[in-house]
Amino acid sequence: MSFYEKNLDKNPANFVPLTPLSFLDRAKDVYPNYEAIVYEDRKYTWIEVYKRCVKLASALSKIGIKKGDTVSFLAFNTPEIFEAHYGVPMTGGVLNTINIRLDAKTILYILEHSEAKVLVVDRQLHKEVKKALNNLKKKITIIDIADKFADQSKLEKIGDIEYEEFLKTGEENFKWKMPDDEWQAISLSYTSGTTGNPKGVVYHHRGAYLMSTGSATAWNMPNQLNFLTIVPMFHCNGWCYPWTVPMLNGRTICLRNIDIKKIFELIDKYKVTHFGGAPIVLNMITGAPDSDKKKLKHKVYVLTAGAPPPSIIFKKMKSLGFEVMHVYGLTETYGHVTQCAWNDEWNKFDEDKQNDIKARQGVRYPNTEGITVMDPETMKEVPRDGKTIGEIMIKGNVVMKGYFKDKEATDKAMKNGWFHSGDLAVMNPDGYVKIQDRSKDIIISGGENISSIEIENTLSKHPSVSIAAVVAKPDEKWGEVPCAFIETIKDKTVTENELISFCKETLANFKVPKKIEFCDLPKTSTGKIQKFELRKKAKLIN
Repeated sequence: MSFYEKNLDKNPANFVPLTPLSFLDRAKDVYPNYEAIVYEDRKYTWIEVYKRCVKLASALSKIGIKKGDTVSFLAFNTPEIFEAHYGVPMTGGVLNTINIRLDAKTILYILEHSEAKVLVVDRQLHKEVKKALNNLKKKITIIDIADKFADQSKLEKIGDIEYEEFLKTGEENFKWKMPDDEWQAISLSYTSGTTGNPKGVVYHHRGAYLMSTGSATAWNMPNQLNFLTIVPMFHCNGWCYPWTVPMLNGRTICLRNIDIKKIFELIDKYKVTHFGGAPIVLNMITGAPDSDKKKLKHKVYVLTAGAPPPSIIFKKMKSLGFEVMHVYGLTETYGHVTQCAWNDEWNKFDEDKQNDIKARQGVRYPNTEGITVMDPETMKEVPRDGKTIGEIMIKGNVVMKGYFKDKEATDKAMKNGWFHSGDLAVMNPDGYVKIQDRSKDIIISGGENISSIEIENTLSKHPSVSIAAVVAKPDEKWGEVPCAFIETIKDKTVTENELISFCKETLANFKVPKKIEFCDLPKTSTGKIQKFELRKKAKLIN
């Protein structure tokens, strides 16, 4: 035995489980009177936020919430859901944030599958929630969020007590709990579940801590930044930023609904420096009428993730004063795990080439141990030629614990020591990953593999196109062919033939859409295009 292994054991003085709860604990000590959260006419300092979180933990403990119990939140981006990221795990419980756009059937499934003991819910969501609760097999505690900035026509009472009244039942001096083990669960998030029931993704304290620090490093986030919550806090725990921002004594500006005019107003009023958003949000910003926009007085840093963005979006955002960085991740990885880290040597390229580079998914975050592209059958890395397609594989401390109550799915996802993303990509010679498609979105036409993303990127460069989505359409001769669905920019028009001709200028003929439809694209609450809905439509098109 080495001397480095003798009398050098872990003890309470030198080993403490990692948890993001420590970030809030520090913020209240170091910056007690600094403004922490802003939401409309409500403002809280760090000491006030801390006390509210402790009182939430205390109140939950009084009704029996303990280690391993699930507490569900169905809420907009308001202070209540931010507080939940601390108050719930302070009890040893597990925070389950639920998508506000789900139907009653899915809400019911999540409440039952998660074995939720408590549901905190915004009254605006009463319609679907009441339907779900009517079919819930066991009684759970329901706590209402009564927000005066909600749609006042949709504020029907759901629970027995309102959130602020519930907080009053808690104690400010409650002795909250650090995790016994950093592997202890901190949150439970459910996937979109486009096929079958959604899967429950379990995060641990260690992963949440490391994602917070890794994000701050990768994005060069400064101390005392002003962060706007555009990403829903129910989605991957808001990409974990409710834990990251307090670490930096940042100010969180809550945005209840996506409103482009309001986004510009908040940027101006609170000197917003950072926000994240799906490419659809960036499209909404760049496509907004001039009357909704305000000239930026300072640079605003933007993180975009979700569907791979068309390269043109970087050019449009830059012209408005936004600096966009593209990242990639999944619910199963606490949010983003790769970034398109910029190399100075690329500054010599023209703007179009630079924007193409920015659209790549890039290289791993500092908190991620491994990102590669492999043949999922042989588990060998594909050549770094920018052409050979494989599956993105991930490993590290920011991969989920697993799927809740689903060992089979967990084992399948983690087969051979890597997390299998389901995303198809190539590896460039410089080691930068570029997604070609989701495995289910690849179009196989006459034996040729066609990337829907490549076609979408081409279509998005047309001056009349706001958003493009491409799916496979069944075809008797070729098996399937590309079919495009288009949202045009307001007050601009373009014909199907014009777009087909536009595509033929740069795409091989077999990649050119054989049919183009103009419509409002179906989207998730996080801005992802619901391609499964478009596939249904494509089957009906002659």
